[in-house]
Amino acid sequence: MKIIITAVSPTIDAAFDPRFGRCAYFVVVDSETMQWEAFPNSAVDAPGGAGTQAAQFAVEKQVSAVVSGNFGPNASSALNVAEIAMYVNKNQGNIRDVIENFKAGNLTNINVPTVKGSHSPRGQA
Repeated sequence: MKIIITAVSPTIDAAFDPRFGRCAYFVVVDSETMQWEAFPNSAVDAPGGAGTQAAQFAVEKQVSAVVSGNFGPNASSALNVAEIAMYVNKNQGNIRDVIENFKAGNLTNINVPTVKGSHSPRGQA
């Protein structure tokens, strides 16, 4: 399955970033083959709409799921419309750890926002 995991740097060994729209990088991983690519989040410093732009990136990459720590209402809505599953990771660790937890069924599948919408600057929810 092709998934996106939010990360602080552009490697599969990067630390997990719990912010969806404001993460530093998106790591796109095939959970079966472990092939991956990392992409900088172009909306990380956007004045607004970062979650929606992140959801659009997920659509463009044709992923089946996104793993992050939090999803705002606009991102959640856009991902639901695109039928992209959302999984919440509440554990620390690197991207490999998150993939193992995903494959083991240890992440929470959601279909609603986990945080209120905001136009918060980078570094906040």
